[in-house]
Order: sequence, then structure tokens, then C-alpha cells
Amino acid sequence: MKKNKTVGVLGGLGPMATVYFYELVVEMTESAKDQDHVDMIVVNRASTPDRTAYIVGESEDSPLDYIVEDAKRLESIGVDFLVLTCNTAHYFHEKINNSVAIPLLNMIEETVDYAIKENHKKIGILATTGNIKTGLYQDMCEKKGVDYHVLDDENQEKIMKIIYEDVKAGKDADMDMFNEVISVLKENDCDCAILGCTELSLIKRNEGLSDDFFVDSSEVLAMNTIVKSGRKLKKRV
Repeated sequence: MKKNKTVGVLGGLGPMATVYFYELVVEMTESAKDQDHVDMIVVNRASTPDRTAYIVGESEDSPLDYIVEDAKRLESIGVDFLVLTCNTAHYFHEKINNSVAIPLLNMIEETVDYAIKENHKKIGILATTGNIKTGLYQDMCEKKGVDYHVLDDENQEKIMKIIYEDVKAGKDADMDMFNEVISVLKENDCDCAILGCTELSLIKRNEGLSDDFFVDSSEVLAMNTIVKSGRKLKKRV
């Protein structure tokens, strides 16, 4: 039996974002038949404690043990590498990666690398407050030598409202509020916005945001998952 590379997906963070990641991998894989697609095993641990609440000190319930347990479970099944479908959870990337003997792709680094490859010079960072406060994207931008902009508290609150009260609650995003925030990034000379939360990726899909201004972390992770698995990316029209 031919052994193909199998990806283990640490999902449920949140559930709909995990579904969308799977959908992206299927849609972005060049295929003529079922067997051309990526072999995947998905753990949808929706009960994993909220990442931002723990990181900003609003909860003592750490998500790390849950994610590590799932990583080890996937490793024991025989997956070749792991992906973590939540940007904010990459706060724990090193500890998760060190808990297993198989690699965990780095969504944050891959997304910044992609923005740079697309010749973006100043990146607007849209992410959860937990992500922003720990400097995940800021530190990576500095490491890669690219300029960036972080929202002020008022506009960051708007993004959190959209993520938690709209998308995670299964409602349509407040696009007037979203576009207000995008205007702020453009006024600060950003030539792109990283959608650094998988719930924001869902807005791009649901609202048909085709503007080159947006760099979608979920799309970047899907592309790298396909390539890492040894499958072929579908050519973009």
C-alpha cells in the first residue's frame, strides 16, 4: 500500500474555522480524482478553553494541555506533521512542537513570509487581543524586517466584537464596523491587512473579499499544508 504523507489537524479552535480550513485544502488542491487530495486526520476539540481569555489573564483554564494531548494523540495515530488552525494558539507553538517528534507548521511565520513574497511593505495586523498582546505577528514582522501597524484600543475592541459577538456566535459580521477598521489601516499607510484570526478568514469567504489588500492566514496555512503533504496546488486564475 502506497504511503502518502498525512496531516494531523489540531482543530475546534473554533469549529467553523476548522471546517473552513478543511474546505480550503480541498478547494486549493489540484485534483482529477479523490486520490489526488491530502490525507488528513482532524481533531475538532471544541471544548478547548478560550485562548485569548487565558493569555490576557481573564481565565486560569489553560488550553495548552488540551492541545498537547491532541498533538500526541495524532502523532500516535501516525500523522507526518501537524497544523494548528488557530492563530492565537500559536502562543504555545514552541511547547506544542517540543511535545511531539513530528513538526508543527508555524502559521504566523508562513503568513508573514507570504505577505513579504507578495511585496507588501507595511502590514496591518488584524487578530485577537490575545494575539496582539503577546506580539505574535509583531515579533515575526520584526524578525523578518517588515513594517507593521497595530490598532489602537478602540479599534481593537471593534475587531474583538466582530470575532466573538458576530462570527463565533454564528451571526453575520458587522461589515460597517469592519470597513471602519480597514480604513484606519489604510490611513496609516498599510498596503495589506493580515487576517490573523481564522474567524476573520470566514469574513473574507462570506463577504467575498477579493481585494489584494487582504492576506488570509487560513489560506496561507492551507497552501503550505498541501505542499508539505506532497500534493499539488491548484493554479490560481
